Amino acid sequence: MSSKENWFVDWKPYRGDLEQTPVAIHEYLPAGQNIALGLQHVFAMFGATVLAPLLMGFDPSLTMLMTGISTILFFLITGGRVPSYLGSSFAFIGVVAATTGYVGAGSNPNISLALGGIMACGIFYALVGLIVMRTGTQWIERLMPPVVTGAVVMIIGLNLAPITIKGVSSNAFDTWMALLTVLSITTIAVFTKGMLRRLLLLVGLVMSYVIYYVLANVMGLGTPIDFAPIINAAWVGLPQFHSPSFDAKAILLIAPVFIILIAENLGHFKAVSAMTGQNISPYMGRAFFADGLCTTMSGAVGGTGMTTYAENIGVMAATKIYSTVVFVVAGVFAMLLGLSPKFGAVISTIPVAILGGASIVVFGLITIAGARIWISNRVDFSQNGNMLVAAVVVIMGTGNFSLHIAGFDLGGVGTATFAAILLNLIFNRQSLGEENRDEHDAFSAH
Repeated sequence: MSSKENWFVDWKPYRGDLEQTPVAIHEYLPAGQNIALGLQHVFAMFGATVLAPLLMGFDPSLTMLMTGISTILFFLITGGRVPSYLGSSFAFIGVVAATTGYVGAGSNPNISLALGGIMACGIFYALVGLIVMRTGTQWIERLMPPVVTGAVVMIIGLNLAPITIKGVSSNAFDTWMALLTVLSITTIAVFTKGMLRRLLLLVGLVMSYVIYYVLANVMGLGTPIDFAPIINAAWVGLPQFHSPSFDAKAILLIAPVFIILIAENLGHFKAVSAMTGQNISPYMGRAFFADGLCTTMSGAVGGTGMTTYAENIGVMAATKIYSTVVFVVAGVFAMLLGLSPKFGAVISTIPVAILGGASIVVFGLITIAGARIWISNRVDFSQNGNMLVAAVVVIMGTGNFSLHIAGFDLGGVGTATFAAILLNLIFNRQSLGEENRDEHDAFSAH
């Protein structure tokens, strides 16, 4: 980034044909189209952003409010140069469950412990962002090449699989409802097109909710849904805030998630750069700092950690509209949802069985996303270094292999993440320079 460059991108009105020409990052559309497109991005992130806090026992309304604020703050810090929506991260679920003992039903009674760890994670993440702003991105791409980032993303999903399956196995009705939820979501994903497919989580959850209501409330086959909280909730009001507490063990367990968030964001940066044909890597430091700051801010009031959302990158891929102004509109819509207790009450009535079924799909997609990073970056598994790094780390993370250092438990995902970085530095040291040159040549070809 040039020292003379303006902080914000130089905005220009879009003059092309939406059917033929993409909308660039620095272009903006008329107000009506911006509103419609912003609402579309809210729908795209909605299912996953609501599901993550529910799986950790956090308040979905507060999380929704914080995602809106965070997305707008991200826009300001990056100067409108990086198209992205900040939603609730799934990377925290395993470590939050391990820290708080949360079993997946109702509010998390030990939420304050998790919040202190989330704030610490955000601070480390923001510090990395400041370092990248000062030193550039090359060192971090060497430290976390695709073989590492793919393995880290994959183990997030695999590590959570046993918890998810256990949560839907308490009785036969819940097990069958979880399976029906999986079928509902996958049916939307496979047999529909366009925007309906982009909303597979949201539409699949609604379908499963209706089926559950008929079977439980009408036919009496399961625990009926209680609609009293919805009737009693106000339309407008603040969500419930929570204060963090700072425990050394909780911080040591949760803080290393910042490495996972960096790995996740690196993949998103490469995807957006290839998609738009613009090299946005010079703004990676700003994005990391913004992510970290927003994660810290969210944890300080009771929200989940934040991350850039692949769902919204998918929307950009489908629409070819990359204007960052659209994300400001999406952030405003999310804030309005977060300020409605009625919305929060509706979300709180979703049965555990349906959430469990959705989790099976989501965690499976996270796992496959790790494999896609390997494939899209052509990771060569004929090299023993790459093969061993991936093999060892995936098994460690899936089996929840956890190191205890000075009485502290690093957790399965944290241990595997550190192992991935360390093993790659040991076994692939000689090939790092060649790999980065290959990646640079591949990008230059776009």
